[in-house]
Amino acid sequence: MFKPIEEAHSLKNIPTKMTHITLTFSSVIVLLSASRPTSASVYDDFVQCLNTHSSATIIVIPQNNPSFTSTLRAYIRNSRFNTTTTPKPVLILTPTTESHVQASVLCAKKLGVQLKIRSGGHDYEGISYVSSEQSFIVLDMFNLRSINVNTGERSVWAQAGATLGELYYRISEKSKTLAFPAGLCPTVGVGGHVSGGGYGNLLRKYGLAVDNVLDALIVNVNGKLLDRKSMGEDLFWAIRGGGGGSFGVIVSYKLRLVPVPETVTVFRVMRYLEQNATDVVLRWQKVAPCTDDGLWMRVLVQPVSSPTKKGEKTVRISILAQFLGNANKLVSILGNQFPELGLKKEDCLEMSWIESVVWWNDGSTPNVTKPESLLNRNLNHASFLKRKSDYIQKPISREGLEALWKKLMEVGQTGLVFNPYGGKMAQISASDAPFPHRAGNLFKIQYSVGWNIAGEEAANEYLNQTRVLYSFMAPFVSKNPRSAFLNYRDLDIGVNTFRKDGYEQGKVYGLKYFNDNFDRLVKVKTAVDPENFFRNEQSIPPLPRKE
Repeated sequence: MFKPIEEAHSLKNIPTKMTHITLTFSSVIVLLSASRPTSASVYDDFVQCLNTHSSATIIVIPQNNPSFTSTLRAYIRNSRFNTTTTPKPVLILTPTTESHVQASVLCAKKLGVQLKIRSGGHDYEGISYVSSEQSFIVLDMFNLRSINVNTGERSVWAQAGATLGELYYRISEKSKTLAFPAGLCPTVGVGGHVSGGGYGNLLRKYGLAVDNVLDALIVNVNGKLLDRKSMGEDLFWAIRGGGGGSFGVIVSYKLRLVPVPETVTVFRVMRYLEQNATDVVLRWQKVAPCTDDGLWMRVLVQPVSSPTKKGEKTVRISILAQFLGNANKLVSILGNQFPELGLKKEDCLEMSWIESVVWWNDGSTPNVTKPESLLNRNLNHASFLKRKSDYIQKPISREGLEALWKKLMEVGQTGLVFNPYGGKMAQISASDAPFPHRAGNLFKIQYSVGWNIAGEEAANEYLNQTRVLYSFMAPFVSKNPRSAFLNYRDLDIGVNTFRKDGYEQGKVYGLKYFNDNFDRLVKVKTAVDPENFFRNEQSIPPLPRKE
């Protein structure tokens, strides 16, 4: 028998301002207002079912409960999906134990209601809390947030509802020289981040989050709680980058911790077209994927107003970097490999790894923002946004870059983020995990635009900007398939309605996200969830049934 990680029993994060009646049904706390829920049959049937499957208290929040809206909105991270017309779940479930998750799966399956799973709410297309189906339930994992660090064996058990910021902070409490290679945004949920790939500024040294998963706990379609041994290696492989929501409910991951030095160095250097920005990016494409594995240099490409020519646009290049070592060594490396950048020691900041996590989040220097800020979940914080992704396998020529700068200024506000690969990423087989974008990929592109004007007209304008730029980039990016990154969710590249052609629909986006790993994912899905209970707009489809 495996030993489950410590369960989080606290209900303190559930909104408590309620002018309603609280009724206790043996094992279910039902938050009711005086009137009955709109979807009364689903609600009543679900409560009845939960009573038969759960021996502990679980919270069920129907649409007409005063805390429904605040609970739903707390983890909405994209304002495009926080409108009066956005489809809403009929119920929100907020489990605090693994048994709650098991009961939730069994009851949703019994009633034939779609179950959406939300860890941190950062899915760019909102599919963890929005659905195209008429009736659905959100299983909100935010209370399952325990983190148990074991420095002796260099590992940590982290529940799916924990955030990356909480994970990093708890690691730093126990060790100043251990870290975990995952994302830069501290409010991202562990469950979705790891199950979809999980990359960050340590990937050239240690690979992705999924390359450092040791074990996991998942509730399958039959309500069973399985660890790595009991789920088998095929399912364990699938949930390391194939999207956990296709196969079950990830409850927790056991993660390998990696060594980092006591001092790391970061810098941010900017260049405009009027300076040598094009030369810098030309050279960056050759250096960034091949330099010291401990150095990661991200490039932000943004159309901006010219600082020297009033009324004109230009493009600004920002290089943000982290090096696992001191500033003297970093300046020496880049002075030799990347003289176009002209990096000086005064451009650099030396700090601890946990301080660098804070720097990447808000740009603050040590002693300005404390690491405790990583524990802030920043609830009810969202903006209007759209993201897309691409992979570059051959350097873009000077002519290509100059055409791109022109297009960026013409399109409007959409910017690009270049994230370099190489190092450890090129050493891991493309089939080792569902995430296939390994050797041969120089860098990943994120298309990024945000706006603060509500309404369909503004949304269409900015969405169109990203699509125009994406179309323009076709000659420069990967082909057959044109690859994409699952955790940069993009419904433009395909949506599944799961009718008779569900496999063919899934293949459209599945090959882009997973390349040659798609068919293995489909086989795993068919084996563990042949009826396709766990599904979303871009989930892995099962093989079609034979007539």
